[in-house]
Amino acid sequence: MVSELSTVRVLVVGDVMLDRYWFGEVSRISPEAPVPVVRVNRIEERPGGAANVARNIAALSAKAALLSVTGDDEAGTRIAQLMQEDGVAAQLHRDASIATTIKLRVIGRQQQLLRIDFETTPSHEILAAKLADYERKLPDCDVVVLSDYGKGGLTHITRMIEMANAAGKPVLVDPKGDDYSRYRNATLLTPNRVEFREVAGSWKNEEELTRKAEALRQELGLQGLLVTRSEEGMTLYRAGERLHELTQAREVFDVSGAGDTVIATLAVMLGCGAEMSEAVRMANRAAGIVVGKLGTAVVNREELFG
Repeated sequence: MVSELSTVRVLVVGDVMLDRYWFGEVSRISPEAPVPVVRVNRIEERPGGAANVARNIAALSAKAALLSVTGDDEAGTRIAQLMQEDGVAAQLHRDASIATTIKLRVIGRQQQLLRIDFETTPSHEILAAKLADYERKLPDCDVVVLSDYGKGGLTHITRMIEMANAAGKPVLVDPKGDDYSRYRNATLLTPNRVEFREVAGSWKNEEELTRKAEALRQELGLQGLLVTRSEEGMTLYRAGERLHELTQAREVFDVSGAGDTVIATLAVMLGCGAEMSEAVRMANRAAGIVVGKLGTAVVNREELFG
């Protein structure tokens, strides 16, 4: 199966962003307000959102294609450059009416002190063009990943799922928000614990959680529902089956981007022909590795299978 990774073709569609990190030293408190003064000495830029999913897929030696929207600006150009460096075939529609989403994180003493977000919603004309490109790309992929970060890039997600189903392509969705009806008939949905609680409500024990998960799975017509549960690991719910994987994280350094690594690993493993339960086991292993790294990071093939 490992030798087949390079033959897997995954199409990723969703919201992309540029993750910027300002690293610096903190040695005093500002005289202007009770906040630390950070003297920046290093800047890093990494692709985020759906771009990070595609980057994780490429790191596992699979073929990643990315379809998304950016602004016609410096940050959009930078994302395109980073995708090329990571070996991702990216088609990024440039919308001059918006600014590319940027998440700026200020890091001092290896701790995140502040995050600043810049974002706007893409135009309907650009999104319609992206849908047409999606239809053209479907025949050339084995698996579809729809990475929803709630930034407006997946306005047509219901139609995209319908088209993937009609083409016989498994479609994995990383959801956002409290309206999951738009994800109906996806193959696999991967909410985290907080996102699932927002939709299904709280639970008191495992039995109640299982009941809520199965009810949602049936309501949406999903083949599988994977709830990622941070330090509790992750749980897969399918018809008549509950599979729980304990966390494999040795040390949790940064959880940002872990969901991207999970859905990327799932997509590649399913594209190789793995059973969903085996794909979940490997995704859990990948999550345990990536949370030990700072920021939006990747897990490569050697780390996962070594």
